[in-house]
Amino acid sequence: MINDRKTSFQHARRIIVKVGSGILTVSNGLNIKAIRSVSRQICNLIDQGKEVLLVTSGAMAAGVKKVALPKRPDELPKRQAAAAVGQAGLIMEYEKAFGRFGKKVAQILLTSDDLSNRKRYLNARNTLYTLLSWQVVPIINENDTVSVAELRFGDNDTLAAMIALLMGADIVINLTVTDGLYDKDPRTHKDAELIPEITAISKDMEKLASDIPGDLNFGGMLTKIKAAKKMMAAGIPMVIANGNTPHILEKLFTGEAFGTYFIPKAEKLASRKCWIGFTLKPKGLITLDDGAAVAVLARGKSLLPSGISAVEGDFDVGAAVELAKTDLEIIGVGLVNYSAPDIRKIMGCKSGQIRDRLGYKPYDEIIHRDNLVITGACDYEP
Repeated sequence: MINDRKTSFQHARRIIVKVGSGILTVSNGLNIKAIRSVSRQICNLIDQGKEVLLVTSGAMAAGVKKVALPKRPDELPKRQAAAAVGQAGLIMEYEKAFGRFGKKVAQILLTSDDLSNRKRYLNARNTLYTLLSWQVVPIINENDTVSVAELRFGDNDTLAAMIALLMGADIVINLTVTDGLYDKDPRTHKDAELIPEITAISKDMEKLASDIPGDLNFGGMLTKIKAAKKMMAAGIPMVIANGNTPHILEKLFTGEAFGTYFIPKAEKLASRKCWIGFTLKPKGLITLDDGAAVAVLARGKSLLPSGISAVEGDFDVGAAVELAKTDLEIIGVGLVNYSAPDIRKIMGCKSGQIRDRLGYKPYDEIIHRDNLVITGACDYEP
């Protein structure tokens, strides 16, 4: 995997472009000029032999204008109704914009539950593959009309990351109203400097991002940083750049250093491990002792019962469960071979003692390495 910015763009064939609501909306509705600009630039990339999937915001703003509401509603049913009305107008504007360049579009509306279910996950991927093979541009948004809290991605930054993992994308371009991530809040610090490249996302960086609101109703700079963290762990580069910069996509692909570039780890994560590590919603937490953390992080080992010091949650066999170090820093996610009550009975014991404690022993491991994904820092010294 080539990680430098210029080469990553040169070699990228399958691209996720996410456009935020701050780019796509104006005070009275959709920003038609911006939609046309983004569409034209994407068509140029397609004409160069690239595959592009577009993750878009803007449905809510379009709906609010269409039904002449004075502002974005506070009540959930009204917000969902406005999004339903607006989605039709949004996709229509995209269809017209892409049609000017001879390109067809398809509307894809998803909830997180669509991707958490393995069968629907694979079905969604196959549908998107087919659309790309037909040279139809998938335009993807969250299905706000039916989403409730437990089904939400929460923001389109997360959705774009999930689509990148689903499709094995080569790069993610997150277009927003800021130039990228700064070392300070640029609204209050005139000496704030843009960070051109990031190799690791620290807790301090997340704290800084949490104080900088973005252009999304349900997100901001923090959601973009969290999305970038997923991409880096999965081996997919990501860029946060200003979508209002003229010809921004064209400039990025000609090697100009706009925005903040997040350098991924060297190896791209396999599709199934992407699904386990970043798409499934964890049902519990297992805390590892120092020895188990070293074995899992540094030596690529499976998780055995002897290395477990605590278990949180009530989950069944096959559930996705987060793994944490003794300081509760999350380091990974895995599919468990035992239920939470059984793990509590056997934690701290050797694999040879499992049958004595449970009366049966289907597996030596609590989580086999093949079902374990490292999502946090890979360097660990106890």
